[in-house]
Amino acid sequence: MSAATTTQHDLQQRAKRVLAGGVSSNTRLLNPHLIVERARGCRLWDADGTEYLDYLLGQGPNFLGYAPPRVVEKIVAAQHDGIIYAATHRREIEAAERILAVLPWADQLRFGSSSSEMIQAAMRIARNATGRRSILRFHGHYHGWFDNIQIRSDGAQALPGSLGQIADALDPTVTIEWNDAEAFAATLAEHGDTIAAVVMEPMMLNAGAIVPAEGYLQHVRDLCSRAGIVLIFDETISGFRVSLGGAAELFGVTPDLAVYGKAMAAGWPCAALVGRHELFADVATGALTHAGTFNGNTIASAAVLASLDELEDRSVYRHVETVGSALIEALTALVDHHDVPIRFQGLPMAFHARFDSGAEPITRYPQLQAIDDRRYGRFANQLITSGIWVAYRGIWYVSAAHTIDDVDETVKRFDAALSEFTQG
Repeated sequence: MSAATTTQHDLQQRAKRVLAGGVSSNTRLLNPHLIVERARGCRLWDADGTEYLDYLLGQGPNFLGYAPPRVVEKIVAAQHDGIIYAATHRREIEAAERILAVLPWADQLRFGSSSSEMIQAAMRIARNATGRRSILRFHGHYHGWFDNIQIRSDGAQALPGSLGQIADALDPTVTIEWNDAEAFAATLAEHGDTIAAVVMEPMMLNAGAIVPAEGYLQHVRDLCSRAGIVLIFDETISGFRVSLGGAAELFGVTPDLAVYGKAMAAGWPCAALVGRHELFADVATGALTHAGTFNGNTIASAAVLASLDELEDRSVYRHVETVGSALIEALTALVDHHDVPIRFQGLPMAFHARFDSGAEPITRYPQLQAIDDRRYGRFANQLITSGIWVAYRGIWYVSAAHTIDDVDETVKRFDAALSEFTQG
């Protein structure tokens, strides 16, 4: 693909004048050259009209693809009824009923606008329920950018993840390695009576696409129940993506609270905190504050309902599994043919790519840290130049809009990118 033209350059300069860094989220600082004009299905077009096959999907939310027609129609219709009432409305109730119907372990929920804020609500609820202060979390898991939860892992240390972050805000958190049953048991033996909640991605999708070890989630579930600790699943990425009931359904282990977002509303900004009835008791009376002007607005509720209309068929998941599996198989054969040490790991709907000469799968975060991610970042830039829109950190998302024909085209573009990269 050609380099940015005057249109791209001019828009980029305009963006830098009015948006800090030219973006509205630091996750986009890695891709400053691309100004997107529109997207449809599994493709997007930049301001110069250049087309890209998209495996980033807006960082995951567009599980049904961009602008799925039936979803768009229902969202547009909802806008004619007004957006925010400062009151409960029918679509909000119906959306909550539909979510709980596919999450049979949960009793109630609250809506919000982002998963970051709902993680905060979950931790507040857990502290109220247990009378304890500490939160146990894991290296490599991302739960939002707030002071009390964002970290940078340096070996076994959990350090503030940003300039300006109050380091003391991390004091009530204990951070350990994930997928290590012995480490978890030892930590609870030492700190269990001070821990209000354990918060985790039930599958480490934000980094590495690492599945839980056999029996690990159940081990965590059992020890949390025994110690009176609230187990929180952060299903922001896995929810409504790895299966209709998320990772809780896929792996057969249920939490006490869970946060959902991204795929739940087909790309519309909406999140939900779901869980057991008794945990919401003080939320229901107002004694425990959870608020938000935009929570449960008509458009977000309509988006949830429209998304579930598509997902409840479950044929969506069979299609994504077929296409994603074909993509992983074809890309694996391609890199093997070129004798390039790129490994693919994860599930058909969300997998991770990395440069790694080892044949063993990555099961722990320290293994992931040892990989040369800068090399993959350079290759990701080549993929983008070749017309494949991907994340620099290695995650690939497959949508319901991708087809086998798209897989074939992706392989051709990947091959071209690989040739350019290895010759450079």
